[in-house]
Amino acid sequence: MNYKELRVGFAFCGSFCTMSKALDALEQTAARFGPVTPIVSETVASTDTRFGKAHDFMREMERLCDRRVIDTVAGAEPIGPKGLLDVLVICPCTGNTLAKLAHGVTDSSVTMAAKAHLRNGKPLVLALATNDGLAGSAPNLGTMLGRKNVYFVPFGQDDYAGKPTSLVADFTLVPDTVEAACRGEQLQPVLLRMP
Repeated sequence: MNYKELRVGFAFCGSFCTMSKALDALEQTAARFGPVTPIVSETVASTDTRFGKAHDFMREMERLCDRRVIDTVAGAEPIGPKGLLDVLVICPCTGNTLAKLAHGVTDSSVTMAAKAHLRNGKPLVLALATNDGLAGSAPNLGTMLGRKNVYFVPFGQDDYAGKPTSLVADFTLVPDTVEAACRGEQLQPVLLRMP
């Protein structure tokens, strides 16, 4: 497979404290693969936080990808029928988005992109960032771990003492996980011992 021709979708959800690491992962992904289509949830598109302004964040995505951000359900829906992507990454994937994916809820641009993309039998890569991964989100994690064509960026507990139920992916492994997913393989080990 020629990875430089791989059409990658890269979707961001509202784990705002991980956005700078997610942008780094986007930059690594854009450098390694073919065209990258940026996608953001409506929350990311409209929420300014102490971690940055929504407008600045979206402009940086567009600069890295050299294309417009998809930020609506209507904009994401054609991904499936037009077969626009070879692989879709959701980084960060929040507990909220994980729950929606596990239960087939498509009420955001990111979940619509995932649904549209999965209908084509192509890989979906999830990079978790959720404070309740080992609590309320655990059943949804289990569901998605068993779902066909779904792959996880290896993850672990980012602060087991201060936030014992929190799980975060190692975003530096996004490109390697994409390559493995395109071969139909889960990058291993999926559970990491985090510092």
